[in-house]
Amino acid sequence: MPLFLAEVDVAALLTPAEALPVVEESFRRLAGGRVENVPRRRLALDDGSFALMAAVDPELGYAGLKSYTVVGGRLSFVVCLFSLASGELAAVLEADALGQRRTGAASGVAAKYLARSAATSLGVIGCGWQAESQVEAIRAAVPTIERVIAFCRTPEKLAAFCAKTGAAPAESPREAAAQDIVVTATTSKDPVLRGEWLEEGALVCAIGANDRRARELDDVVLERATFVCCDSREQAKLESGDLIEPVAHGVIDWLEVYELQDVVAGTVPGRGAETDIAVFKSNGLAAWDVAVGVAVLDRARERGIGREL
Repeated sequence: MPLFLAEVDVAALLTPAEALPVVEESFRRLAGGRVENVPRRRLALDDGSFALMAAVDPELGYAGLKSYTVVGGRLSFVVCLFSLASGELAAVLEADALGQRRTGAASGVAAKYLARSAATSLGVIGCGWQAESQVEAIRAAVPTIERVIAFCRTPEKLAAFCAKTGAAPAESPREAAAQDIVVTATTSKDPVLRGEWLEEGALVCAIGANDRRARELDDVVLERATFVCCDSREQAKLESGDLIEPVAHGVIDWLEVYELQDVVAGTVPGRGAETDIAVFKSNGLAAWDVAVGVAVLDRARERGIGREL
């Protein structure tokens, strides 16, 4: 019988820090060609959209489908896992918390492999739900982080975020951007990070804009970067305005955009020097949803959590 796991179950079973090695190994299998990943497809609705993305991970023994709606500005996520051994539906997971954890973990992997060795500070632009897991996962991946500086436009949200994560409030996005690792986690359609604000040696993790009409980074970020990577070039070409527009402007070429999985696997070197600026553009992969979903499912079975359908 398939197991149903509600949001509260998923949130209790796996933290963003615990998702870090799960997503790292997913990157490794992707690099080895051992996972088939299908990019997100969005279908239009009268008041929003319906999104679908899927992956098959034979080493884990599961195939998975993530689907979600955006209606009236509200989102609803679900991941379905199928056993490759039997072909049967194994689990249905509500997947808002799952998505938050795997997205944070992916930035943690990027920070582990691309942050400069002396990184001690993290700047976050955006103080929403996704930004929380970014802080936790990056702290876990880079133990040398000593301080977190956060900025968002709403003072009340900024105060609540800082109280929850232990971050210090920034007076401007420029202050948050002047850190060793900089995360943009916003819903903005226009750039929130300017390349001129970045210090030498910075790593930028841009996670907020996965729409070809939206950008978090201006062209100068890409101009200053000596290494640019994403989670999937195939998917980035469909939905990453942060890369599509700079390529169209001649700022960068797709041949200069690498995939993080190859850095994890050691076939691409990544950062060349401590003073290099590196960029990781994250759009989110179904492969991560399957990997983290399986990790949650295994823990649920061990602990007797969930409801059989």
